[in-house]
Amino acid sequence: MYSVAMVVIFVLGYLCIALEHPLKIDKAASALLIGVLTWAVFILFGGNDPHSVGEALNENLAETAQTLFFLFAAMTIVEIVDRHNGFKIITDRITATSKVKLLWILSFLTFFMSAVLDNLTTTIVILSLLRKLINDQHTRWTYASIVVIAANAGGAWSPIGDVTTIMLWIGGQITAAKIIMGIILPSLVSMIVPLIILSFTLKGEIERPEESEEAESITTPGEQMALLILGVGLLLFVPVFKTITHLPPYMGMLLGLGVMWMVTELMHKKKSWEIKKRLTVVHILKHVETPTIFFFLGILTAVGALGAAGQLGKLSVWLREVTGGNIYVIDTVIGVLSSIIDNVPLVAASMKMYLIDPSVADFAVDGTFWHMLAYCAGTGGSILIIGSAAGVAAMGLEKIDFIWYLKHISWLALVGYLAGAFCIYLGL
Repeated sequence: MYSVAMVVIFVLGYLCIALEHPLKIDKAASALLIGVLTWAVFILFGGNDPHSVGEALNENLAETAQTLFFLFAAMTIVEIVDRHNGFKIITDRITATSKVKLLWILSFLTFFMSAVLDNLTTTIVILSLLRKLINDQHTRWTYASIVVIAANAGGAWSPIGDVTTIMLWIGGQITAAKIIMGIILPSLVSMIVPLIILSFTLKGEIERPEESEEAESITTPGEQMALLILGVGLLLFVPVFKTITHLPPYMGMLLGLGVMWMVTELMHKKKSWEIKKRLTVVHILKHVETPTIFFFLGILTAVGALGAAGQLGKLSVWLREVTGGNIYVIDTVIGVLSSIIDNVPLVAASMKMYLIDPSVADFAVDGTFWHMLAYCAGTGGSILIIGSAAGVAAMGLEKIDFIWYLKHISWLALVGYLAGAFCIYLGL
């Protein structure tokens, strides 16, 4: 009975998040409530040993904290570059004013950046560029939504582009070279199909926002260039740091933040207090989007409760029974479910349910099941704005309305997702 109550709490909380604007309740508040209440029901009515539940909660907190520290540090690094007007160097070189042309440029930029960085970091960077390029909010929502689709698609074919592909890579289910060759085309299709459809509906020119001279007047072109190169370089160094030290990615991101913090302190130490207080990290931290952090905390905590209670494992068993073991149907459904439930526990459950079997081609290393799982779990989250880390970040940073995304973008993401999945089915 308690498991039903947990699911009901999750669904009701999900509805509150979806109806954030009509209810006038910030989504972070709803997320925090479902995060705490699901665990409370689990420990009070699940008949479990409080000690074992406490251990499960601590394990979930450790995993969640890694994501939150990664997100917070990445957002701060991007905000530092932005406050110093570093992104102006890039936006000045993007001269396209046609809505369609700009859409394609930003999408491909996001797609390949996401493969090198990761989908979350890339989304944060590109959204900062969008604010410099597009003035109208709803137009920016459209572009931000396509950035989410492109970031998730770009992360799916790279072994370091998404948490789920990293899991499969470390687990030995896939190898770096084979996942790139096997999934890059379906991932590209999942992005290009929505782009083609939107290209017929987007008309006119982009209206750029008026440039603020404040940052430009207190930072020199040299400082702007230095911080842009340093910021992007430190973001790119995160996967390298992980490979060298085998420490979690958030440690590399915190290292980058520490370096940025020290460099800006030294850069501005001889300047007036009025300038320093606007450009120091202590001041910049006040402008980082904190509610997005709390939103992530609530969602990941709630999903962790469902995983600890066994609902996600039962879901995997049910999927195998209902589909008769058809790998294409199983992976496709997992992708759709990842738009509702976080893809990380879904993939983790699948890795436990289906073991590497060299005697069965589909389940051998680099088998079709594992490649399609990487694709579906990575790109399926784009179907809903809340279905991926990139989407949650965009929702928080750009205040994208859940219902708006559902009406205008979800069907595009779904069509692209199914098109890419069909490519894998055809063996392309």
